[in-house]
Amino acid sequence: MTLRKVNISILIVAVVIFLLVIHHNFLSLSDFLRRELSDPSPLGLQPIDFIPAAPQRLADEWNDKEIPVVIAASDERLGGAIAAMNSIYQNTRANVVFHIVTLNDTVDHLRMWLRIPPLKNMRYRILDFDPRVLEGKVQVDPQKADTFKPLTFARFYLPSFVPHAEKVIYVDDDVIVQDDIIELYNTPLKPGHAAAFSDDCDSTSSKVAVRGAGNQYNYIGFLDYKKETIRKLAMKANTCSFNPGVFVANLTEWKLQNITKQLEKWMALNVVEELYSKTLAGSITTPPLLIVFYKQHSSIDPMWNVRHLGSSAGKRYSPQFVEAAKLLHWNGHFKPWGRTASYAEVWEKWYVPDPAGKFNLIRRHSEAYEAK
Repeated sequence: MTLRKVNISILIVAVVIFLLVIHHNFLSLSDFLRRELSDPSPLGLQPIDFIPAAPQRLADEWNDKEIPVVIAASDERLGGAIAAMNSIYQNTRANVVFHIVTLNDTVDHLRMWLRIPPLKNMRYRILDFDPRVLEGKVQVDPQKADTFKPLTFARFYLPSFVPHAEKVIYVDDDVIVQDDIIELYNTPLKPGHAAAFSDDCDSTSSKVAVRGAGNQYNYIGFLDYKKETIRKLAMKANTCSFNPGVFVANLTEWKLQNITKQLEKWMALNVVEELYSKTLAGSITTPPLLIVFYKQHSSIDPMWNVRHLGSSAGKRYSPQFVEAAKLLHWNGHFKPWGRTASYAEVWEKWYVPDPAGKFNLIRRHSEAYEAK
């Protein structure tokens, strides 16, 4: 009788151990799958929406190669991001995947907007950006805290948004695309270059002067050459600057060269030493990019960043030139959704009205205008 009890006890212990091993393995597998799906980054970015399968026409014609496009989408400018993505999607036959970087309180609004025609078939992933990553790197005036736009720094963290991509396109939310974005994606980058920008001096946009812009096309317009730290870099003050609102990045080189860490270094130094020039309304995103990519970047076709459409309320280009541009960029104070925008009719062709009614176009003939 005693021996039987011992055997039963041994059997029970063996079963318990077996169940514990299975439970441990199951937890390990669950943890592995959770890591694979969330793909956490140093920023703590998490994908909120997963990407649906590519339409068959794209899979057949482009071998399903994904073309990643990163765009930041803040709530107060959400209509701009929607128009930009719609113009890219409607003008390409490539398998474009949008990586939309936003803040947590914008997610529901954005998701609702993306569910309506003609946007519902777009492939996208929504990523929540944590502004705390900028602590100690950006000096925020307490009296102007509302004007601080953390998403403007999203372009500094591209490998965190698309960790497995070799190449990526970044575009601002105040652009529209009028040609197939695959052409921009195929921009050749020189060996050792992590990005390709449109140089200001070579740009067709620079042929027309922008009133009050100062040294808009040179490094001295963005950096304070009175500071010793800047002078020690031996960068020529008259070096042509570039526009970081549209660019192509080689993420392999970006990671090899630790571009993000370099940018953060100069951001932190500026907080202490105030290295940026004040002549261009306090630009805080362009200066560190100019330093890090000094004579170390390739060029994109100027027609892929026809800019300064938002620099004045007047029309600076001919209708023929605007029509021929591959990408139009309303950088400046006068956005295409605002009251005094130039070429607003061109932008409005790609705008999809907000189903929530929060984002309205402001036009001269009425206080608020929503495209029908």
